[in-house]
Amino acid sequence: MPSYQRAGELPEKRHIQFRRPDGGLYAEELFSTRGFESIYSLLYHERPPTATREVRQWHRSRVEFHENDPLRNRHFLTGKLTLSGDAVDSRTPILGNDDILLSMATAREPMASFYRNVGGDELLFIHRGTGTFETPFGRLAYRPLDYVLMPTGTTWRIHPDEPTDMVVHESVGMVTTPRKYRNEFGQLEEHAPYYERDFRAPVLAPPNTEIGSYEIRVTNRGRNAVYVVENHPCDVIGWDGYCYPYAFNLQDFMPITGKLHQPPTAHATFEAPGAAFCAFVPRLFDYHPLAIPVPYNHSSVDCDEVLYYVSGNFMSRRGVVEGSITLHAAGAPHGPQPGAVEASLGKRETDEIAIMVDTFKPLKRARAATLCEDESYYRSWASSP
Repeated sequence: MPSYQRAGELPEKRHIQFRRPDGGLYAEELFSTRGFESIYSLLYHERPPTATREVRQWHRSRVEFHENDPLRNRHFLTGKLTLSGDAVDSRTPILGNDDILLSMATAREPMASFYRNVGGDELLFIHRGTGTFETPFGRLAYRPLDYVLMPTGTTWRIHPDEPTDMVVHESVGMVTTPRKYRNEFGQLEEHAPYYERDFRAPVLAPPNTEIGSYEIRVTNRGRNAVYVVENHPCDVIGWDGYCYPYAFNLQDFMPITGKLHQPPTAHATFEAPGAAFCAFVPRLFDYHPLAIPVPYNHSSVDCDEVLYYVSGNFMSRRGVVEGSITLHAAGAPHGPQPGAVEASLGKRETDEIAIMVDTFKPLKRARAATLCEDESYYRSWASSP
């Protein structure tokens, strides 16, 4: 996990009196996950974050899902979808199960309201665009190829500097760095493909002390509401701890390579309940003189495998483009398409960029997936598709 951070003004000890210049007390907030037994941070607000003026219904359309039936490999051309609005209203679910929901989203305009998901962590992948996340912890700038992790309960909104396209993973629990990368003290080990300094924390901004009416759209696993609070969510004068939003860019991911082809687990980036995340970035290919650079044929019998294609030459696949999503279903064999193995021989490197999530419960398709599906994809392994 990212390491301890502190920003702004803090009292000498936690849970003691900490007073404003006018003599009033700052409002301490414990920001935690898993009750009081996991990582947490302490934030000090100018005024209590609990001052709520109104709670009303947030009407969100219920997402209908369809089984992957008949069970087969599928390809979704998400570039055919028309997305508009802000980073929350534009969310368009593609695939999901009880552990995770994968959606496409865009930020063509700033968010007027704040947003808070208290049902699990959110992992957002920025495909295109730049801008800033505004949070109580500070401002977190984003750029293309960023993963942005929003811990459960984080209040935020996006201010895009330019049109932004993203993939959103909504988890039912914590998204963490893989346990195999961390030593017994939680520090990333030498063999990990990234280091603590690669993770970017928010930069604390001067507190907004204005009293008004600020909307926060709150969601919790299908239950939704709009809270109107009188104190600005970003009135924090200081904070410290281990639980906070952060960004990690794929350009800082140092791929693990070998003499022979490495399995997907060598490309692991994050893990969550029922899901494992991987990233494929530009890298040298295997260096055995008879190595076959492309993946071998396989059936992922215990997980569904989802790839989102970002850029570059996807050597083992044909027909995929930027923004393609492939679903390789558990038990449905897949691998290089005809001619891909021979074409890869002697290649020294790849420039492909793609992100992947494996889920250990079967994924279902949302309506948007059926609207942009390449119906012939499962036949692309045939000699005469």
